[in-house]
Amino acid sequence: QICLSLVKLLFYLAHSPLGSIVLLDFQPRQFVMVDGNLKVTDMDDASTEELSCKEDNDCTLDFPTKSFPLKCSVVGKCEGMNEKKNLFNAYRYFFTYLLPHSAPPALRPLLSDILNATGDLRYGINETLRAFEKVLHLYKSGLYLQKRPLLLKDYISLNGFRTVEGEDYKCWPSYSHLGCLLSIHSAEEAAAICNSHSQCQSFIITQQRTWTGRPLASFRSSWTDLIPDTNAVVYIKRSASSGERL
Repeated sequence: QICLSLVKLLFYLAHSPLGSIVLLDFQPRQFVMVDGNLKVTDMDDASTEELSCKEDNDCTLDFPTKSFPLKCSVVGKCEGMNEKKNLFNAYRYFFTYLLPHSAPPALRPLLSDILNATGDLRYGINETLRAFEKVLHLYKSGLYLQKRPLLLKDYISLNGFRTVEGEDYKCWPSYSHLGCLLSIHSAEEAAAICNSHSQCQSFIITQQRTWTGRPLASFRSSWTDLIPDTNAVVYIKRSASSGERL
């Protein structure tokens, strides 16, 4: 969410009515999240000036660990320097820390491609935004899910119940530090996740949603202590419930 919001912001800066705008003091502390969108807190160090040049050798974009040769345009400006400076700063301050983590395994290669392409400046901001939107579409639609055996049949569902909240086993990347709370596309995906956790005996799906509209599922090591909740469904492994009275 943070990286996508940043890319949308940089897309606007690259195509602003004032021309391509570069953030000269590009640091994480210069941004805040407001209602799920990244905002720049200080525009004092923003500039629309593109570096003047006479030849391509005048257009080297230098960073502490990398340098990139750019082209000198016919009007004597280094082509795309502002856009590329913003994009590489986004890569080194945000993408490298956030993109490799917490995505479903099937989407990680796509995020790795974005990471590598922006790190080498093979992508401009237009290509980067398209790549992010493709990943978001796959994520929201569930198209990233690989065909696998249907596992939900191995669970008993109880509508209108959930388990008592409390500490339980932990997982990564959990939305809660008290247990294992993950976003899912469907109950079928939740069943696959539960089967992959040796501790998991049940999971609960409520109407709580993430910023992409995906439901959250709480994975539990037991299914006892059920309480009524009209907005929840608890799924219990048949093997865990055998011999027990529901």
